[in-house]
Amino acid sequence: MSDELQNHLDKGMYGTPSVNPDEQRKFLGTFRERVYIRMTIQQMKQDSNKKKLEKHLSDYPEASVLINGNVNQTLQTSYIQIVMNANLKFTVVDTDLNENDDSGLLVVSDKAVNEDTIDIVEKFSDDKTQESQNTSEKKGLWHNLFHNK
Repeated sequence: MSDELQNHLDKGMYGTPSVNPDEQRKFLGTFRERVYIRMTIQQMKQDSNKKKLEKHLSDYPEASVLINGNVNQTLQTSYIQIVMNANLKFTVVDTDLNENDDSGLLVVSDKAVNEDTIDIVEKFSDDKTQESQNTSEKKGLWHNLFHNK
């Protein structure tokens, strides 16, 4: 039997082989290299993370959002509303992931973006500290120039 015939039979019996099936399962059917932002199910329950997502969704106008289908329906609805307000496409993915540390929501691209940090807490943890530093730097510069004590 030729290799081509064997491959055809294998595809018929077992389906088309997938690349990195464990990674695709963890990232709701896509690859890690395509993810901009990842929220776990537990992180989705925190209002501070919801506000971070709402603030930064506009940074990714060409992205789409994948939502874990096992997330509480009320929580799902609130995130769908946020995504719709940002004019992004979304898909609710049926999956077997339902632990608190599993992926609950992903902001993804259709091609590789290779973001170093995708966790929402790590990626946007410096929002408040950066804003306060910017304010103090501006005020501090003028203060230092004209109000030396």
